[in-house]
Amino acid sequence: MAAPLSLIIPTLNAAPSLPDCLQALMPGLELGLIREVIVSDGGSDDATPRIAGDTGATLVTGASGRGAQLAAGAKAARGEWLLFLHADTYLSPDWAERAAHHMDTRPGKAAAFTLKYRSDDRAARWLEARANRRARWLGLPYGDQGLLVSRKLYDEIGGYADVPLMEDVMIVRALGKARLSFLSAEARTSAEKYERDGWRKRAWGNAALLTRFLLGAKPETLAKAYH
Repeated sequence: MAAPLSLIIPTLNAAPSLPDCLQALMPGLELGLIREVIVSDGGSDDATPRIAGDTGATLVTGASGRGAQLAAGAKAARGEWLLFLHADTYLSPDWAERAAHHMDTRPGKAAAFTLKYRSDDRAARWLEARANRRARWLGLPYGDQGLLVSRKLYDEIGGYADVPLMEDVMIVRALGKARLSFLSAEARTSAEKYERDGWRKRAWGNAALLTRFLLGAKPETLAKAYH
């Protein structure tokens, strides 16, 4: 029987982080969980395509835009389960065991990992605690937390939307809190933007964008403010 899980990683000039992201997937290979790794690239002009090829990943290319890239990767995937993961997120070593248990016991639910920032700053602990509470209370994990979902459920909810921002919010809202679980394994994500812009400033800025989206603002409008 073929391994059940397809990994989909959207990239755009992700050469600095992609090798460690891929290396962190090794427990899934050792467990016989991973069928394929798909790198869905949006036009990188660095070493990203070469890294994908050198590691045996399948490279899918298209226009940039995370929602479109995630959708393109899912379209190419052959697994019964899909795991969407950002290139600057590294999963903790226990991820494969936790994911396999979820797939065996909760086939009708999707799952996200526990958020952890790769930073020693005290503000990182404040923000990840805040984000994990939000995720569990409201059913709104960050895209940085990854998303594990069966192909059947992914197709049922319509998959990722081709939007420039909030694609992660849109898909978990389509799932609904009742069909979303949280795994104790960690998604250890980059803190670069927070360290550059200031932890609280960027956190509250992101919260403001989310609030505007939930009140009806279009992703295209919010993308201009975000970038």
